Amino acid sequence: MDAMGDEPTGGGTVVYADCVHCGEPTEYPESVRGSTLCPVCEWHEAQRTACSG
Repeated sequence: MDAMGDEPTGGGTVVYADCVHCGEPTEYPESVRGSTLCPVCEWHEAQRTACSG
């Protein structure tokens, strides 16, 4: 099992999901459910939500 909790594939190539904001590749495989963000957009999203009050 890898750090993401997914079982490793049998030697196949991992296809990474595209960021829903900018379209760049993310660190997550396409099999991950939900909105996937690239590291830059994740950081921007965290900055927006951290100081929203």
